[in-house]
Amino acid sequence: MRAAATAIADPGAGAALWRALARGARARLVLAGAASLVGGVATTGLIVLINGALHGSEAARADRVASFAATALVACAALVVSRALFADLGQRGLADLRSAIAERVQAASFADLEAVGSARVQALVTEDANQVANLFTALPVLVTNGAVVAATLAYLGYLSIPLFLASAVTIALGAAGYSACYGRVMRHLGRAGAEQDRLFAHFQALQAGAKELRLNRRKGRHFLDAVLAEAVARVADHRRRGLALLALAAGWGRILFLGLVGLALFLPGSGAQNPAVTTGYVIALLYLMGPLEAVLNTMPLVNLARVGARRIETAFAELPPEPVDEPGIHPAAPVRTATVTLRGVTHHRADPRTGDRFALGPIDLTLRPGEITFLVGGNGSGKTSLARVIAGLHPPTGGTLSLDGRPVEGPALAGYRAHVAAVFSDFHLFETLLGQPDAAHEAQARAWLARLGLDGRVGLRDGAFSTRDLSTGQRKRLALLVACLEDRPVMIFDEWAADQDPESRAAFYETILPELAAEGRTILVVTHDDRWFDRADQVVKLERGTVVEHRAAAPRIRAAGAGA
Repeated sequence: MRAAATAIADPGAGAALWRALARGARARLVLAGAASLVGGVATTGLIVLINGALHGSEAARADRVASFAATALVACAALVVSRALFADLGQRGLADLRSAIAERVQAASFADLEAVGSARVQALVTEDANQVANLFTALPVLVTNGAVVAATLAYLGYLSIPLFLASAVTIALGAAGYSACYGRVMRHLGRAGAEQDRLFAHFQALQAGAKELRLNRRKGRHFLDAVLAEAVARVADHRRRGLALLALAAGWGRILFLGLVGLALFLPGSGAQNPAVTTGYVIALLYLMGPLEAVLNTMPLVNLARVGARRIETAFAELPPEPVDEPGIHPAAPVRTATVTLRGVTHHRADPRTGDRFALGPIDLTLRPGEITFLVGGNGSGKTSLARVIAGLHPPTGGTLSLDGRPVEGPALAGYRAHVAAVFSDFHLFETLLGQPDAAHEAQARAWLARLGLDGRVGLRDGAFSTRDLSTGQRKRLALLVACLEDRPVMIFDEWAADQDPESRAAFYETILPELAAEGRTILVVTHDDRWFDRADQVVKLERGTVVEHRAAAPRIRAAGAGA
């Protein structure tokens, strides 16, 4: 099904999700469907043999033993084969859906991903993908029992045309009752899916805010009893209402069928005067109730799968792949130095969670090779937003961002990011160095571990760290190691020193930054450490998204810093 994952991940996949899944496993799907049909027809054949045995002679029953055994064997074998194949299809489909979601998340722009939110992505990978994959579990039940219903109706028609017509009317009435509930069922299941996103966000908060909730038990109790419990109840309430409506439809169908049985047995002139016909008809009807209920009971899985597919399609539409200039991602020759220039750059965005709007700029700024720029200002002044614009994560909404005099916009933005290494304040530390680190690469990493005072705490083997169970400051030091090993000409450090001990903070400002600058790196440091401002080549101060002060360090201080 790898082709299915690729098809789903392509732009405009939307409604093609089901076709992509089916196209990726057409042979197995056809074989599984055929096995289900054979099983359904064989099961109906057992009804015919049973009815014949009830009214046949002793010799006739003896002659049908072999037929009964063979038909039963075929029915059971077909059921096993169809369920095994559909289970395989379900797991393959789930794997491909998750791969497709991961591909789309990676291909989307950072701004779009922020807007969608991590809770919704988690819901896509778990809840929604599982609901779609569960359809393959329901398919053998639907196909097998659908075949039983069709074959049994054909047998009923053979026994008595009037009663067959009555059965067809009864099934039509039952289908109408189900259809009347269907729209409301889908609305409730759709709302349950939307509430599921909020529930995942609350569970993330339950883990992320574990310290705060334990420091204040009253707040913790309120979070559980009011916030989280309410979200859980809303999801359960919408699903309960939807499933209750389906149960009502199923009950309506059962009443109609029992009435049909009574019609065949007790209504004079019903057209079933022959006892063999009446017995066969009642047996067939009573048997038919089971497959019909099985079909109705699997319809919630079908509806949930449709809701899940719709939510995945909607998320894909909200996460279009970012345009990429492929040649710009991997330059033919490594770029050792880079000048980043901002001319009249503005950036406007709305917080995806609160809706608050923030405006940055216009900003004029040049970051040069071998220079250290400090970006300072109060909380909410726009420091991190500007750093993300400079990193190429948020494209400017106005003005020009240039690399070595060449404007960077549209598809070229991804190639521009190939020149940037960064440690943001909300960084994530992966388990491995990623890529394909060689022996020389790992030797550099071990040297950095020793330099950062982590060699006694963290080991490195085959590119993987022995542990990430570290303090925030230690984790930031590992993130610094990873950024330096990437060997990019532009380096951004967002409040890196905020969680460091005095010794590590001093080493960062007095030794590490000057050495990186001496190598020709273009360095941007977001910081509050005014004690070290004299170590910068330029200090840029922001307030409310605009530059209110831009000063250069004195030549004497700058030279002293470079030689530290």
